[in-house]
Amino acid sequence: MNDIIALIQREFIYVWYYFEIQLRQIFMYWIIGMAIGSLISVFAKDKIHGAFARLQGKKLGLLGIIPACILGILSPLCMYGTIPIAASFRKQGMREDWLAAFMMASILLNPQLIIYSAALGMTVLAIRIVTCFLCGCAAGILMFIFYRDKEYFNFEGFEERANHDTHPNLLIRYLLNFLRNIKATGLYFFIGILLSALFQRYIPQNVMVNMFGGNKAWGVLMAATIGVPLYACGGGTIPLLQSWLLDGMSLGSASAFMITGPATKITNLGALKISMGWKHFALYIVFIMLFSFFSGMIVNSIF
Repeated sequence: MNDIIALIQREFIYVWYYFEIQLRQIFMYWIIGMAIGSLISVFAKDKIHGAFARLQGKKLGLLGIIPACILGILSPLCMYGTIPIAASFRKQGMREDWLAAFMMASILLNPQLIIYSAALGMTVLAIRIVTCFLCGCAAGILMFIFYRDKEYFNFEGFEERANHDTHPNLLIRYLLNFLRNIKATGLYFFIGILLSALFQRYIPQNVMVNMFGGNKAWGVLMAATIGVPLYACGGGTIPLLQSWLLDGMSLGSASAFMITGPATKITNLGALKISMGWKHFALYIVFIMLFSFFSGMIVNSIF
């Protein structure tokens, strides 16, 4: 009995060692990401969405997907915030290709996630920003080619959510938003660090190299596939990616995971299915898997 207790204590110390190291490495990125995200949400969100709405009066044609993607990335909203906003834009007559580019980019990336991803290094951060931007552009281009005169989205029943940032005191308004961010992401963040510590303790490095390493198409495909069920929160996956990259995950595999993860986040798929219908939802999943795979292969060929 004493041997079992000693074994449990020893394993706890090992896991805590890995947990504490990674927590120190990325905790500040998480805090700074939430702080900047709350600043944008409280003081710049309406300006960003207003800028997108004003695109409607400009004769940019297909090139309008470029500012649409940029504004989508700058938007601090999650999926459940993005879809009602997109619904309101659609009612105002926004083009489907611009709308698709904005939504795709907004789903994949936001200012908070950019800061979180800096913990993975500048190369990975640059890959994430570029691939997410290109994925939004690709969504807009495909919408322009195949759905120029058709409706792809069905936003019936989606109404814009009530604005929680209404306190008359700006400092309190900011702090309340910051606390909501902590509540929304904190649990996933610490679970992600715990999972990373468990991976480091119990999964041999050669397993990760064989699964995700090198320039093999199999590694990219596996990373794209596990991004579907494993991704729960952007901040929560950063510790896992950091651990996997150290263990030999290729940059292309990481890129594929960073596309499929947020794009097919389990908690968001229901809302996506409702806003698209089964046929268009299936096309969306196929697009995400293909884009993540081929972009991952391209990243591996470059790096």
